[in-house]
Amino acid sequence: MVAKLFKWQSVLLLIAIGIVAFTIYYSTHLSKKIEREERQRVHEWALAVSTMAIDTSATALELANSILVNNEDMPMLITDSLEQIIDYKNIDTNNIKNNPEFLNQLLASFKNENKPIDLRLGTDPVINCKLYYGNTRLLSEVRYYPIVQLVIVALFIGLVVILITTHNKSTQNQVWAGMAKETAHQMGTPLTSLQGWIELLKDNPDNAYIIEDVEKDVERLKLVSDRFSKIGSKPKLETVEILPLIEEMVSYMKKRAPGKVNFSINNESSAATINVSKTLFNWVLENLLKNALDAMENGVGAISVELSNNNQYFYVDVKDTGKGISAANIPKVFNPGFTTKKRGWGLGLSLSKRIMNHFHNGDLVIKHSELNKGTTFRVCVPLNSEIL
Repeated sequence: MVAKLFKWQSVLLLIAIGIVAFTIYYSTHLSKKIEREERQRVHEWALAVSTMAIDTSATALELANSILVNNEDMPMLITDSLEQIIDYKNIDTNNIKNNPEFLNQLLASFKNENKPIDLRLGTDPVINCKLYYGNTRLLSEVRYYPIVQLVIVALFIGLVVILITTHNKSTQNQVWAGMAKETAHQMGTPLTSLQGWIELLKDNPDNAYIIEDVEKDVERLKLVSDRFSKIGSKPKLETVEILPLIEEMVSYMKKRAPGKVNFSINNESSAATINVSKTLFNWVLENLLKNALDAMENGVGAISVELSNNNQYFYVDVKDTGKGISAANIPKVFNPGFTTKKRGWGLGLSLSKRIMNHFHNGDLVIKHSELNKGTTFRVCVPLNSEIL
């Protein structure tokens, strides 16, 4: 799924780059063409003005006047030999009235945009002037068009990626929920059968020594089934006492851990209760403690559970002194299927993170990890979670 998404992202990115590259090339070509045509028009306009000053024949005046009339979109300024503005054309007079320095500012802008054209006015004496001109609106639009298109393409690609990602996440959630419901359903029948067999075993006093252990295993299976059934639907949050909940899970894991692993609980939290799904929250704690045990080299080390809170969140930090996680693997830890163990499906941490994100509006993160020194996972539970 991830590889397919990455492939689509790559294809869309290449298409976008191709579109933008072609647009920039073609727009640059057009802008240079328009720029040459506009400069030619300015030359013609300057020649027309000079002609009218020298040749006053009807034909010359008519030709020059037609050139002058047709040039109504290009802003122009005429300066004398001292760079003083003596005339202007196609410039909004309202801007001149509102800002006395507008023409001088416009002149500075025109000097950066185009080279001036020499202009001769009058015959006796001849006045040597310079004609400065700016870009037409058409040329400006052509130049800025690639930028506008780049923004549009980027927004389009972003929207497509968001839609694909959202769709994939929705599909994954449906797969998780379906798998969880089916697992819970499949476990229901044998559990009911086992409970019936236990009742039959109780009829014989000689079976008393095995009934207790069998009942514990059945209760454990019922807990697992209950966990999977809650994954498939929105669980109900309940108010639970924090410390007894943590102590119960640590005690459970301590009995199943090698004797050389030391467990400890450090409670620095001022919060007494939190709102969680007890079944699912215990599952998260169990997964983290199991991972901490698996990280121990030769079954030797220490695991500490540290409780704290601020005004918004209650924190459970599960810290081990195991082999740690490499920097390259940290971004992959919560991906479904990722594992560095020889055994296992790599689903525990992914499920735990989903439980905290989707069912508790909290989070599960790696607070710190260092190779050969250990890892700290942090569970974040909002203190203002509403009970459903």
